[in-house]
Amino acid sequence: MVPISSAPAVGELAPDFSLYNTAGRRVSVSQFRHTQHVLLAFFPLAFTSTCTAELCAFTEDFDQFTTQDVTILPISVDAVPSLKEFKAKYAMHVDLLSDFKREASRAYGVLREESYVSKRAYFLIDQSGVIRWSHIEDTAHNRRENSEILAAIASLKG
Repeated sequence: MVPISSAPAVGELAPDFSLYNTAGRRVSVSQFRHTQHVLLAFFPLAFTSTCTAELCAFTEDFDQFTTQDVTILPISVDAVPSLKEFKAKYAMHVDLLSDFKREASRAYGVLREESYVSKRAYFLIDQSGVIRWSHIEDTAHNRRENSEILAAIASLKG
């Protein structure tokens, strides 16, 4: 059994990973260093009500994130084909990342070992690769509103 890790703390260097996205490309946190801030948004499962609302909200506010030099990386344990269908069904603007082997979820301490899905969690990483804000939900039915996330992003500039 793989040991359970704890979530990295604000002020720590973000753990790197390499996952496939719905466009068929490998994506890692480190590729955005010195160019973009990154919002990692772990979500439990595609096609569930809270996850759908959350990802559709990212699409609705997409421009507010991109004008702040933030790349959103939504991550779930679903396989790429499922994520492709989820993205297409709801016309999402962001590519979704598949953590099918649960490596990123474990590295960020958000894997629920008993159900083998990740917790809903957010990690805001600045351009130098340091975690500047994070939040892990108590239950899968809760999610942060984009206004709270955008306020955390605004604090990166001040």
